[in-house]
Amino acid sequence: MSKQVRVRFAPSPTGPLHIGGVRTALYNYLFAKKHNGVFFLRIEDTDQNRFVPGAEQYVLEALEWLGISPDETIGKNEKFGPYRQSERKELYHQYADFLIENNHAYYAFDTPEALDFHRKQHEEKGKTFIYNHHNREKLDTSLVISKEETQKRIQNGEDFVIRFKTPVNETLHLQDLIRGDVSFETNLLDDKVLFKSDGMPTYHLANVVDDHLMETSHVIRGEEWLPSMPLHVLLYSAFGWQAPEFAHLPLILKPIGNGKLSKRDGDKLGFPVFPLEWNDPFSNEKSSGYREVGYFPEAVVNFLALLGWNDGTEKEIFSLEELIANFDLNRVHKAGAKFDPEKNKWFNHQYIMLQKDKNLAEAFYPILKQKGIDIDYKKVIKIVSLIKERAHFVTEFLELSDYFFEAPTSFDEKAAKNWKEETPELMKMLISELEKINEFNAPNIEHFVKQWMTENEIGMGKIMQPFRLSLVGALKGPHLFDIAELIGKEETIARIQTAIKVL
Repeated sequence: MSKQVRVRFAPSPTGPLHIGGVRTALYNYLFAKKHNGVFFLRIEDTDQNRFVPGAEQYVLEALEWLGISPDETIGKNEKFGPYRQSERKELYHQYADFLIENNHAYYAFDTPEALDFHRKQHEEKGKTFIYNHHNREKLDTSLVISKEETQKRIQNGEDFVIRFKTPVNETLHLQDLIRGDVSFETNLLDDKVLFKSDGMPTYHLANVVDDHLMETSHVIRGEEWLPSMPLHVLLYSAFGWQAPEFAHLPLILKPIGNGKLSKRDGDKLGFPVFPLEWNDPFSNEKSSGYREVGYFPEAVVNFLALLGWNDGTEKEIFSLEELIANFDLNRVHKAGAKFDPEKNKWFNHQYIMLQKDKNLAEAFYPILKQKGIDIDYKKVIKIVSLIKERAHFVTEFLELSDYFFEAPTSFDEKAAKNWKEETPELMKMLISELEKINEFNAPNIEHFVKQWMTENEIGMGKIMQPFRLSLVGALKGPHLFDIAELIGKEETIARIQTAIKVL
């Protein structure tokens, strides 16, 4: 690539960052790092009516948690600042004026009532009203009134917008790095609003101007922006600028059926669609986040990277460094990718298995403290090593290991069927054997118990299942003798005695 790669993620602060937006940010980040380029974050807050307090900070915190922080953004390496569009609004007027002066745009004074009237007229005839070359010279625009009259109406404070003057009878053949050649007929495009009378540009004008001024080399964004591509390319041409390269990412689809995964789908379907928990400042509605549910950021990144891209192999577990090394836009799929919540959890389980037991214990220890459980830290490390293969989240550790900290108060009914008439006497004999063991560790316990069963010709099932039921309250859990070692001799014997009384 001849010039430096500069890519951006440009969300609007209208609410929490959706997981689809996270994937867009991730692909931009991976592409920039692959090509030794720059990944920057720009906040597109030109629509002040939809501004939500806290949304901007949420985006920054989410990217930092995921480990894909921008190289340039608000308050960080502001080489092309400001990085907040509302602070750049003085810039855009001159570019809107340039387009009018060069016959690429025009003023439109149509009232909402007038436009509504035209829409209804078209509907009555079975047509769709499109504001473009068909009717722009029949409507209330500067194309049909004099320059003097136009200026007079603006000075009198009349509401107006500036619309792009879409060329007529052209076929645009544009290149998309994911979709290849895409073509558009300009006669089917509408004359989009670029600038409003409140002094704020619309997304289209601000986006193109900022991408040019910030030297964006590639625009990597969601498929929903593909219909905007012809207007943006035409704007670059009207300004006499070289357009960046475009890549439109496939949609992330709902787990069942078709349709884009929406912000409302997550908690409704039982999984997060936001990286961090979000409290809506207007409704006080709380939405769950990956961080709070217990996902590792590396697992979220790994899962999302493969939601629309693969490296051509069967490999599924990638570090961020491996993703950067392997990422290629040519291997991004065109078709939408279905979001699979179970696969999402599977990735988190894989990352649990990759963690050191010490690190997992550090994450688990505060949960124990919160529950008032005081236990030796080394024991927590050992417990984690025994249960982690059954867990998707650290938050599940307590449920999987509660019997290590507290004796069972009830016994699984189905499992209790293994408690036969001769079981109490056998359990008393087992207690006698356990009392003889001086070094109460798993290998010793296993050796003595199995030797005793062999010498007395006692079947495994007659001892092992009631033994486990006594310690755990159910037929579940890791290696039985590991459990006995961790709870200790006294507690092991006490639990067997309780089981004899209760069962």
